[in-house]
Amino acid sequence: MEVRRGAARASAAFAGAGATRASEPPALAVTGLTAEQMLRGNALAGANRPAHLRGTDLDDALEREVHERVLTTTLEKAVAWARSNSFFPLAFGLACCAMEQFQTAGPRMDIARFGYEAFRASPRQADLIILAGRVSIKMAPIIRRLYDQMLEPKWAISMGACCSTMGVFNNYALVPADKFLPVDVHVPGCPPRPEALMHGVLKLRKLVQDDPDAGWRERYGAVGTEEAPAGA
Repeated sequence: MEVRRGAARASAAFAGAGATRASEPPALAVTGLTAEQMLRGNALAGANRPAHLRGTDLDDALEREVHERVLTTTLEKAVAWARSNSFFPLAFGLACCAMEQFQTAGPRMDIARFGYEAFRASPRQADLIILAGRVSIKMAPIIRRLYDQMLEPKWAISMGACCSTMGVFNNYALVPADKFLPVDVHVPGCPPRPEALMHGVLKLRKLVQDDPDAGWRERYGAVGTEEAPAGA
């Protein structure tokens, strides 16, 4: 019944608009939009927003609309925002810290909320490496090679006390990650909880947004230290 009444009111509105078509074109547009709103079954509680844009104060309303809905920024900030919200971590774990790292992708922490759930099995498809656990002297060159094969720009997180300061295994067999890798964020703990790793990843996101540099070689003055291919 309400739909029929709305249709009848809309027909009357269209009929009245036809009589003033030649004299008041803006009023015809407002009447048409109002009738369309009533045909959809919506209660007419006043002039709708599209009708305001078609009225006599078109310039003021359009300027107000632009101020409310248009956002301006620079290309560098837009690219940094996109990078910081779409990390592709390398599916990589070294020791017991990796168990906590796995939990960040579980339903409790749900790292997918921030867009970081796509763990990559190949370093050529990853831009973030999380060193979750202790690093031995034999493993350090392999990790460095994986890091060199990652996409630019790329970042590294040192997770746990063993990777950062060798922790309880402070002996000749281990090496801290800062000795062979440019680490952006250190996450303390033995092992750190998934919440701590999430905090470190969010810190890295803020770092990327505030300083959108091209890569770590420029940040650390290491241009020209690329690994030469075999036989070169």
